[in-house]
Amino acid sequence: MSSKIPFEARYTLPPIERVPDTPEEIRHKQERIRRLKAERKAVILAHNYQRDEVQEVGDFVGDSLGLSQEAARTDAQVIVFCGVHFMAETAAILCPEKTVLLPDLKAGCSLAASITPEELRAYKARYPDAVVVSYINTSAAVKALSDYCCTSANAKKVIDAIPADREILFLPDKFLTAVVAQQTKRANIIAYPGYCHVHQSIQPADVARILEEHPDIELLLHPECGCVSSCMAKVFDGTLPQERTAFLSTEGMIRHVEESSAKEFAVGTEVGILHRLEKKYPDRRFYPVNPNAVCAFMKTITLDKVIRSLETLTPEVRVPEEIARKARRAIDRMLELV
Repeated sequence: MSSKIPFEARYTLPPIERVPDTPEEIRHKQERIRRLKAERKAVILAHNYQRDEVQEVGDFVGDSLGLSQEAARTDAQVIVFCGVHFMAETAAILCPEKTVLLPDLKAGCSLAASITPEELRAYKARYPDAVVVSYINTSAAVKALSDYCCTSANAKKVIDAIPADREILFLPDKFLTAVVAQQTKRANIIAYPGYCHVHQSIQPADVARILEEHPDIELLLHPECGCVSSCMAKVFDGTLPQERTAFLSTEGMIRHVEESSAKEFAVGTEVGILHRLEKKYPDRRFYPVNPNAVCAFMKTITLDKVIRSLETLTPEVRVPEEIARKARRAIDRMLELV
């Protein structure tokens, strides 16, 4: 069941603000943030796709799953979420007694915009006995209608926890669904046709180019990539070497590099992850599969906006109590399976 509204028509990409700060100005702002953070008894959670200088002020830098875990266990009274709106919503659901700030409310998500609660209700009516598994990249209102939540890091584990004879509505990312269906060997997973506009842009031609330039490189692909089905098929027929091709969440990529003896990696995800990889593994070389895979939503957050959030304790993200209560059930089920 697909939407009649093109997904691209549901969101407006914000312009990517160019910040002309000098290195000295960046350091000054970062020091200001650290002082304000201490005064506010705040914690800063930064996603792997944030600007480099924003990642540097994060107390924790990671993927959606890792940041959800940090939000759930923090003692801080204020959570500054340098990510996108659904992530701040998840933190607000897990920590209703805390102040959750999103430095720029324009930080949305094209994947989350691809499914609405109304569409999910129609989907459930069509498959009334199916278990609904919603990717964390969904709104709180969609999570509230779901049985389980998951991330790319633990999607297989969530699916494996569901009885094999139960149909599963997996939403909203069609590319991740293909990977999970292959990993779990289940034929009863029903996919919703959504996608992330950034990952969808990482195509087979990009993979072919990077492999031609670096034939011995290890290929790390996020399961949301538009090239996933093609690359999985090439792994099966031997065109791509299985031992050098992996479909991983961003945290999975970090762990993979730690355990690998390779020196060069082609990274198929939003380019913000390269900062963390290069910082953590300075002896390795990392190449973006698509250098233009940039999320404008993630890049809305700047050091100036983090400063303003800490000074004013705005913008605050809150979730209506009834939606939060229902959504928390699906999120808790995810966290129990970590």
